[in-house]
Amino acid sequence: MSARIIIISGPPGAGKTTLARLLSEDSAHEKAANIHLDDFWQYISKGYIEPWLSESGKQNKTVVEAAADSAERFYKGGYEVFVDGLIGPWFIEPWRRIAGKGTDVRYIILRPDEETTVMRATTRKQNDYFPLSVQIIKDLWDDMNNLGEFEPHVVNTSGQTIEESAAVIQKMMDGNNFRI
Repeated sequence: MSARIIIISGPPGAGKTTLARLLSEDSAHEKAANIHLDDFWQYISKGYIEPWLSESGKQNKTVVEAAADSAERFYKGGYEVFVDGLIGPWFIEPWRRIAGKGTDVRYIILRPDEETTVMRATTRKQNDYFPLSVQIIKDLWDDMNNLGEFEPHVVNTSGQTIEESAAVIQKMMDGNNFRI
């Protein structure tokens, strides 16, 4: 089995981090890495802008490009790489560049229904670096709708356990789905 870069995206509360960790630990590949995109914003020590604000575009692009570069480096080192974070289609270009070099890059968008998303995001421990209100969660959920060419990459995880979601996604990836 060849290594891949697998992006697990979706709004807050979709299960990205938990699912990416589970899939990376259960990877059939000899080596696997999990890159948690949220960590990259914490590397900014001066000039940080909350990533959901309109003026954060340049910062967010830089952060996603840094994560893509890191994922590519791990991949070149022989790792299957799982990247979890809110990576919308507006941030897909660095990943297309990597795929254009012949790397198997998969892009999976978890999208539970809005009610499930809000419930999951508000009942988990809040990240001090990303204090999310219900309105921000709803806005980010809205951002991950109507994804055009990427709608086939959406998996509705409403009502599923993380193990059920992992099994569905693994089966779809085995069927060669989610490629970019």
